[in-house]
Amino acid sequence: MTHETVQLDGVYMEFHALNTVVVGSGAAGFNAADRLHTFGQRDIALVTEGLHKGTSRNTGSDKQTYYKLTLAGGTADSVAEMAKTLFEGGSVEGSVALAEAALSARCFYRLADIGVPFPHNAYGEYIGYKTDHDPRQRATSAGPLTSKFMTEKLEAQVVQKGIQIFDGYQVIAVLTDVAREKSVGLLTLNVNAPDNAAKRFALFSCTNIVYAVGGPAGIYQRSVYPESQTGAIGLAFEAGARGKNLTESQYGVASIKFRWNLSGTYQQVLPRYVSTDANGKDEREFLLEWFADKGKMLDAVFLKGYQWPFDPRKVYGYGSSLIDVLVYHEMINNGRRVFLDYAKNPSCCGENGPPDFSLLGKEAYEYLEKSNALFGTPAERLAHMNQPAIDLYKAHGIDITKEYLEIAMCAQHNNGGLYGNAWWESNLKHFFPVGEVNGSHGVYRPGGSALNAGQVGSLRAAQYIAARYTESPLNAEDFLRETKDRIQETAAFGLRLLENIQPNGNALEIREQIGVATTRHGAHIRSEQTARETAEQAKRMLTALPSLTRVGSAEELPLAYQNRDLLITQYMYLSAIADYIEQGGQSRGSYLVYDPNGMPPLKGLPEEFKFTIDDGTRSEKIQEAVFADGTCAFEWKRAGKIPDAEDWFETVWNAYMRDEIIR
Repeated sequence: MTHETVQLDGVYMEFHALNTVVVGSGAAGFNAADRLHTFGQRDIALVTEGLHKGTSRNTGSDKQTYYKLTLAGGTADSVAEMAKTLFEGGSVEGSVALAEAALSARCFYRLADIGVPFPHNAYGEYIGYKTDHDPRQRATSAGPLTSKFMTEKLEAQVVQKGIQIFDGYQVIAVLTDVAREKSVGLLTLNVNAPDNAAKRFALFSCTNIVYAVGGPAGIYQRSVYPESQTGAIGLAFEAGARGKNLTESQYGVASIKFRWNLSGTYQQVLPRYVSTDANGKDEREFLLEWFADKGKMLDAVFLKGYQWPFDPRKVYGYGSSLIDVLVYHEMINNGRRVFLDYAKNPSCCGENGPPDFSLLGKEAYEYLEKSNALFGTPAERLAHMNQPAIDLYKAHGIDITKEYLEIAMCAQHNNGGLYGNAWWESNLKHFFPVGEVNGSHGVYRPGGSALNAGQVGSLRAAQYIAARYTESPLNAEDFLRETKDRIQETAAFGLRLLENIQPNGNALEIREQIGVATTRHGAHIRSEQTARETAEQAKRMLTALPSLTRVGSAEELPLAYQNRDLLITQYMYLSAIADYIEQGGQSRGSYLVYDPNGMPPLKGLPEEFKFTIDDGTRSEKIQEAVFADGTCAFEWKRAGKIPDAEDWFETVWNAYMRDEIIR
């Protein structure tokens, strides 16, 4: 790694040159850096806008799941079977599914070896359980904070190896060669010194970029993503990286004072769903107004535990996702606040006396019976079954055994993202999106498969870089010749704002506008018209952003640059949604598409909830998106089948010895 200072049109910038930069400090980013070092590539660094920001370190659920090959008992499983499960989620590339299955055990055992506390029995078997969209029992968990433990243990490996970390460096441009065929570096904003003209901008010339920036959290108002997570996928679009399955995300019920998924036992203990007016008055149990059969209501709440993501297939017939529709309707159309109450039982099953568990269906009743939880209030049942779920909220100043927990329908995970091949390399050569920013998952995915995908993808990227992309980065002169125009254009945005500092900055107001629009028109309730209108609004705002934005000080520059990224992101995602519907796409995955010829979930619900389940004809195709010259275009490509991989040992051995595997 070399360091110097360069000058571009009178602007001084730090200049660092090295083989590989890993962007992001979550579980995928740290794993990439750790694996690169292990594979022999030592000319590396990790760049992050905040070491302790990001989703991996700051999110979880009642029992955060890690999905991998079955590693216990006599249940039949295989790499091929797991790959088939991932592939059948729809719009998934077969080669990627096979890689995620094949390397799941290797990545899981690595995490266990470095100290992530996954539970095993007395004989060393890592016992599993069944998660959503999982035909086996491949899931495991280290508790509510599985990804946090992963991040901390992987960070310790990076620190131990002495890998340099640039903390407080926000990427504001992904830089490519003039032909826009490969990435060559990064322009970053030093958020530690935005008011220091000599240190404000830093350049990284690097042969390779491992892009582990997480999901597009900042485009949503209602989100389970931690507030510290914003995302930076728009910068990759701007550089020429293709998008993939941008229509596919997951949404579900979550708390909003402290952002957390309310899945698993949070639902299985049967809390009350309560709504109030804006001032917390006029309380009512609104679900009772829609469920004629109170037992079906309790079953729907129970099933919401392990059918947590909204799924239009589970709406009709009083399914678990009808809960999501009714929560949204109560908030958006009725203008009320919605809460979970764990202190009292739903009134239909004994609010002031012993619960009437006889109302429950067989599945819910047997679950609670086997858990020895046929007693008490929801809070008492939760304490019995999962005390850490209560402790988690107490650690954030919320006692759910005594106070109402305000909730909303929230964005939780992006199943789509950036295109990557079976080595996780983008169409932009030398650029490797890993973790949630990589769109590997398709329409449906087993719960916890994202954590596995992040580890597998970062391992694959590190393998490829260490084996094939070892050349030195561009020197300062050659680097600036290739990237000068992009650097000047990006830096000029911030410098213009600094020339006109005003008392009241509005970057947060613009962020709020972006979030409100996406949550209303690009989350789990969609229509072609509103998606297209919102996309065009984002495009107009992006064009006008330099004149729309005011900053009160240099410290607000990071927010202003984030808004650039978010508007590109919003434009791409909403345009993708509109394109999908225009192509005939209907409700699938985790969203409901308005269809005037469809049926509402229940009589009495508004027109916007009429929908039709998609016929599945698009599940064998992948929507790819490209951003160029300020606009976007889409291509629909057939997903490749799972490869018929060579399994004759001598053949593989000889190819391995001839260094023909990593290609």
